[in-house]
Order: sequence, then structure tokens, then C-alpha cells
Amino acid sequence: MTKATAVQDRPSGIGRWQGAGLLATTLLGTSVFILPQLTIKLAGYGALWAWALLTITILPVALVFASLASRFHHAAGPAYFVEKAFGSIAGRTIGIIFMLAVPLGAPAAIIMTYQFIDALFMVPDSMILIIQLSFLVLIYILNFRGIHISATLQLMLTLAIVAVLMVMMFAWGIADAPYSQTPAMIDSSLVVQAAGLAFWSFLGMEAMSHLSDDFENPAKDLKPAMMIGVVIVGSIYLACTWLILAVPTDAPLAMTGTFDQLFGGMGAPVIGTLGLAGGIAAVNVYTASLIRLTLSFSQEGILPSWFSKQNHHGISERALTTVLIIMAAILIITHLTNQDLEDLVSWVNGVFVTIYLASMLAAFKLLPSKYHWLTALGCLFCLMLAWGLGWKMIYAIGMLIIAPPLLWLLKQKQKRNNINYSLE
Repeated sequence: MTKATAVQDRPSGIGRWQGAGLLATTLLGTSVFILPQLTIKLAGYGALWAWALLTITILPVALVFASLASRFHHAAGPAYFVEKAFGSIAGRTIGIIFMLAVPLGAPAAIIMTYQFIDALFMVPDSMILIIQLSFLVLIYILNFRGIHISATLQLMLTLAIVAVLMVMMFAWGIADAPYSQTPAMIDSSLVVQAAGLAFWSFLGMEAMSHLSDDFENPAKDLKPAMMIGVVIVGSIYLACTWLILAVPTDAPLAMTGTFDQLFGGMGAPVIGTLGLAGGIAAVNVYTASLIRLTLSFSQEGILPSWFSKQNHHGISERALTTVLIIMAAILIITHLTNQDLEDLVSWVNGVFVTIYLASMLAAFKLLPSKYHWLTALGCLFCLMLAWGLGWKMIYAIGMLIIAPPLLWLLKQKQKRNNINYSLE
């Protein structure tokens, strides 16, 4: 694959801490103040063990992704890794299924993000779609000048979330409040189920590999950025889980009620604002990733060359606009048809399980042998997750069946065109 053409007046690249902020806000996304209470509902006190287990087991996968991206940094991310390992058809297949997943997953994230708006304000039903579509306008503004500016903003958001949680932990500590739940016998099966539920909060690591070219020094900064981001995210989820267990509440959004009990109010504006910003940040990073993948595929002839034109910030405005129009269409269709959000998210998750597994397999060929044990753990992790999804993997499997033959036909057409051109 050919790297995107550099633009001379593009801003300087992002560093490891900005990258860690990007990853953290991507992973925190819409679920930072929601998933902990769901895992507690499922496993009780065992939710703490579930989050700790997940954070530890996800580190090898993050390390493999970081190692791949730092050695083979490219806008196509996992698609490029798979191409390097298994050829152009396999790599382009991964890129295509990613492109088909994000326009579905991002609107789903926007719909979930709207729940924080609903918690903050009394919004009439007639305004739901308008507010959701307005998120896309903000995403356009954030991406028009590239990811560099939003990287700094998202680092600040991550620090704000960490600061709020630290203040809440401190307030609980000085209040000398008794632990609200008596740790009972932990059911290991429920811990595993809770970890499986919590895993979705870590889907997003592969997005950083699409942005490797935006790092000032990817070989030096990408791996620390991803590892720091994963540890930060795991710690934040553990802290949220602990606080909800320690300070019980009947509020629909548990973290809001916990904040109210610790500080006597202001839970909705504080937690709601951070959750809203985190959701928008997650959609922003995935949009940026998809734009770069579209640009890369356009330069290679997989997609129309119309997308290859860049503005002076190095951004394909045509790709950005097209992606957001598709997202808007899906939001409108989902709203009008009352599409089951859970099924939509599960189909998209199946695609990302496939992308993760393909990346782990590619790592066996691309990385030194010292990484083989890490990639083996990553493969096992993905296979277990695919088993858990069951029939909801059908969307990903269907695309894996359809995409390769179509890409092969496209490649044969390109070869014929090249032969005809040379004869002329």
C-alpha cells in the first residue's frame, strides 16, 4: 500500500500522552459511566474482579497492536498488517469490512451518547433525531483540521474524568463511609460473564493503528501511548465500579446518584457532561480512522480517486462529508424503524472480533518470535469472544464470504486496464 502524501503545512504530530488521551477517550466512550453498573448487576462484588481480569488480559492484545503499528505505521491500520502478512486480497477484505462496520457502529454510539442528553435535559421526542444529527456537525468541525487539535482536547477530557473520579474516591474516603456490600462468595462463572460484557468497552484499540502516521514519532511513542491508555481505562472502570458498590443509589444512572450522595447534588451536570463528551470523542476517533482508510484505498484504486483530494490540513473533506452523510442516513433509518440497538451493536462487534483475530494472525508472520506467546493469547481471546457472540457473527461472516471474490474481480480488472494502457 502507498502511504498518504505528506502535506507540508500539516501540524506537527501528536505525542505519547496525546495518543494515550485519544485511546482512553475512545475506549471510555459512551460506556464509562454505564458499563460498571451493568457488570455489578450481573456479578455483584465479582464485577471488581471482572474488570481487573479484563484489564490484565487485554494488555497482550494492546501490546501486539502497538508493536504492529509502530513497525508498520500506515493509515490503513489492521488492513495493512493483514496485507503485509497474507496478501492484498486479505488486507483489503479487512479494510472493507472495517469501512462497513464503522458507519453502523458510530451512529449506535451516538444513540447511546444521547442518553446523557436525556439525563441532563427534558428533551421532547420530536427533538431526538435533530440532536443526534447535530452531533455529526460537531464531528465534522473536529475533523476538518485533522486529529491533532482534537487529540489535545481529548487528553484534557481524559484528565477531567480521572480528576472527577479521584475527587469522588477522596470524598468517599474522608467520609469514612462503610462498604455498602458484604463481599460474598464470588461466582467465577458470573465473573467471566461480566468480563465478557465489559470487553466491549475495550473495542477501539485498532483505531489507533489507523492514526499511526499522525504521531510525531510512532516507533517511539505509539506503544507507550496504547499501554498507558489501556491501563488508564482499566483503572477508571475499576474506580467507577468500586464507587457504585461503596455508595449505593437508586438513580437510573448509578454514577450520577453516587456523585449526588457524596457531594449533595450536581451529579447530572458533572457526570452527564463528561459522559456526553466521552461519547462524542469516541465517534470522533473512529470517524478520523475511517477517513484515513478511505483516503488510502482511494490512492490505491480500491475506491474512486475522487476521495484522494486533501485540503491543506491533509484531510480528505470529500471522504469526511461522505462518511458523515452515510452516518446521518443510518441514524434516520434507525430512528424511523425503531431498529434494535443491541442487535446492531452485536453485528458490529462481530466485525471487530474478526479484525482483531486477523491482526493477531498477521502478527505471527510480521513480529519477531518473542511476540508469539502474546499473539497466541490474543487469538484465543478472540476465538472465545466469537463463540460467545454465536449467530450474531453472521454479519461479519457474510462480509468475509462476499468481499474477497469482489476484490479479486476488481484486481483482475485493474490488471487488464494496466495491460491495455501499456499496449497503447
